[in-house]
Amino acid sequence: MKNFISLLSLSLALALIMPAWAQEGSLRGQLLDETKAPVPFANVILYQASDTAMVKVEVSDDAGLFRFQSLPVGEYLLKASYVGAADIWKAGIQLQPGAPYDLGALQFGSTSIELAEATVTARRAMVEVKPDRTVFNVQGTINSTGSDGLTLLRKAPGVTVDNNDNINVLGRSGVLLYVDGKRMPLSGEDLSSFLQNLPADQIDRIDIITSPGAKYEAEGNAGIIDIRLKKDDKVGANGSLNGTFSQGRFNRSNLNASGNFRNKHLNVFAAAGIAEGEGFNEMKFLSLQNGLRLDEINDHRHERQNFNYRLGADFFLGNKHTIGFLADGRGFNGEHRAFNRIEIFNLSISGEQPDSILVARNTSMDERQQQTFNLNYRFDNGKGRTLNIDADYGRFRNESVRFQPNQYFDANEGELLSEVINSFDTPTDIDIYTFKADYEQALWGGKMSTGLKLSKVVSDNTFLFFDVLAGEPVRNDNSSNLFNYDENVYAGYINYARQLGEKWNFTAGVRAEQTDATGDLQAFRPELQEPPVELNYLNFFPNVGLTWQAAPNHSLALNYGRRINRPDYNVLNPFNNQISELSYEKGNPFLQPEIVNNIELGYTLAYRYNFKLAYSKTTDQITRLMAPDENDPRAGFITWDNLASQTVVSFNASAPVQFSEKWNAYFNLSASHLDNQADYGNGAVVDLQAFTYTVYQQHTFNLPFQLQGEISGYYSGPGVWGGVFEYESNWSLNLGLQRKFFKDKLNLRVSADDLFYETGWDGRSDFAGLVSRGSGRWDSRRISVSMNYSFGNPNIKSRRRNTGLEDEAGRLGGD
Repeated sequence: MKNFISLLSLSLALALIMPAWAQEGSLRGQLLDETKAPVPFANVILYQASDTAMVKVEVSDDAGLFRFQSLPVGEYLLKASYVGAADIWKAGIQLQPGAPYDLGALQFGSTSIELAEATVTARRAMVEVKPDRTVFNVQGTINSTGSDGLTLLRKAPGVTVDNNDNINVLGRSGVLLYVDGKRMPLSGEDLSSFLQNLPADQIDRIDIITSPGAKYEAEGNAGIIDIRLKKDDKVGANGSLNGTFSQGRFNRSNLNASGNFRNKHLNVFAAAGIAEGEGFNEMKFLSLQNGLRLDEINDHRHERQNFNYRLGADFFLGNKHTIGFLADGRGFNGEHRAFNRIEIFNLSISGEQPDSILVARNTSMDERQQQTFNLNYRFDNGKGRTLNIDADYGRFRNESVRFQPNQYFDANEGELLSEVINSFDTPTDIDIYTFKADYEQALWGGKMSTGLKLSKVVSDNTFLFFDVLAGEPVRNDNSSNLFNYDENVYAGYINYARQLGEKWNFTAGVRAEQTDATGDLQAFRPELQEPPVELNYLNFFPNVGLTWQAAPNHSLALNYGRRINRPDYNVLNPFNNQISELSYEKGNPFLQPEIVNNIELGYTLAYRYNFKLAYSKTTDQITRLMAPDENDPRAGFITWDNLASQTVVSFNASAPVQFSEKWNAYFNLSASHLDNQADYGNGAVVDLQAFTYTVYQQHTFNLPFQLQGEISGYYSGPGVWGGVFEYESNWSLNLGLQRKFFKDKLNLRVSADDLFYETGWDGRSDFAGLVSRGSGRWDSRRISVSMNYSFGNPNIKSRRRNTGLEDEAGRLGGD
């Protein structure tokens, strides 16, 4: 399948770019250092002078020579860069047909050649791999049109999303989600819903941080995924309006607007959006347990409406002090209809007719609201000393009311044998308070950073289970409860980084976190009351990083870190949340936090080709397991438990390739070997090893008539979700086309996702006497149309050479 995607991409690309431009020119030159010695392996970037769009990138050879061939005639701008030297700029390059343009010798020096009134807007690489993170630049990619946050994560390199929308990175689970550097305290269905209702058009980039330093929270075994929303830090007033319509089996649409005003004293920004649409999720399971066979169908339909807003201001008090305020809110309303049908066969009785059929038609009304507020102070003396203080408050409110009739029919589904009707009322309130301070200063030839963070999470969960008798709901006190989870984390860290000689860089730090948490289950019947589950522990999380610039074209990075993953409040609640009487999930109040040790070795070639080998060992791995019910032989459930250990060895490789000035490509390979081990007694043993891999590629073409095309796709091999669920391979192919109008102010995009409808999952589980095989599909095959209009003044008027290069500066690792 990998070959199929590659051949299809190549065939389409050749068909699109075969027309040749008759008039072409070439460009050559040589790069020298301050002593006039040749500079090999330097980056040379060529831009169009008219709109400063990047045309091509080359690397100088051993003699410092570089050459650009087959260029359309016209005016160009050239930049040469080399580690440890100031950039060289050359403007006014006018190519003529036939004769090559020779720049001669260009010499690196202590100062660079400045450009008068030049504004450069270099195009970012789609994926940038750095020592501690992978940056997935979403803004501007055509195939993100009409998508949502969860769909984009499925496309991100090294990231997989399983059949329960759990996110894994480099084969490891336990990812911590951030938005604009702020942790989102969501998990499970709440996190999935948030990501599905976050339009891709609002996302600038996704930072996948596999080796976080001591400055970051120690939570998250697989690291941190930080979704960075679009923002504008340019002088003047500007804004944009974006609308998207997407059609799959059902339609979706959204409308977003943003505005920004900035001068030397003030920056004010605002954004708002609305969206609505329908969707589906279909799952099938065939299970064998206790001498029974159960054929199960789950057909979910949902209608959603949501809105979001974002309002903030920064006040620049002189050159050193900034005070900022940010308010962010999101709301969601939806109606969910689920059809659950289970055919029950007794294997001891021959015949193809089931003994009975259970039909459960669920309807639910869901409402979610989120508001977060941030107050920030930043001090920067411009000489390496900074202080950053944040105070945050987050408020999350979820309401869900569900109605579930369980009807048992005979084999022909004509006679109603029995009926059990239930309803549920399950509101959740979460309040989060955080305060953190980070300080940095130059020390002993390097940089020392230290800080502290205090956080408090208060989660109130109400689970009310009703038996509907004669049309009236009666609360079932055996199955209802209140579950309150309070968590306090007190953290402090210190980190030091410096350069060791000309080729070595070193960083080391340690973070200490004291966790005090209480899970208090309040039953409605005294005999069901359980004592609170209390967690009180102090952990230290060291991290060490070492980089070596072995040669101008070769660099190595070695990182070690220790992290923790605490059980979520919703998986600690032991009461059942059922899809039907025979299919449910329940929490585990005795879950322990999991601890992971990660080691990563990275190698970068020519500043473009990146390779990473990683090893992780996790103790008390929190995982999902499927097992039969102890009381009802027909019923099965999903729960959470701790594995004794999980070991993952992974490899990642990425390569941007420029086949021609009109054809750019990016390739990424992620592979991992996983080993799960656990023994729960009574034959419930987990001893499972699996190897999996994912190949991702994206091709971008500059086409005639100012069109730009994209072809992207992935192929994922078989692997394991959770503790025991083995899944089969899946893949996707996406196409996109865009055209800009009115001096690039209006951008029209068309995209098609999952053309062959192969994104879904298929797999099997064998654990504790339950053998189950299942599959799932959702509304992934879609066509989307998007229009974005930008207005106002998008450019900085003051004369600065780095004007418009803010995106390139982001590659240094800053925000």
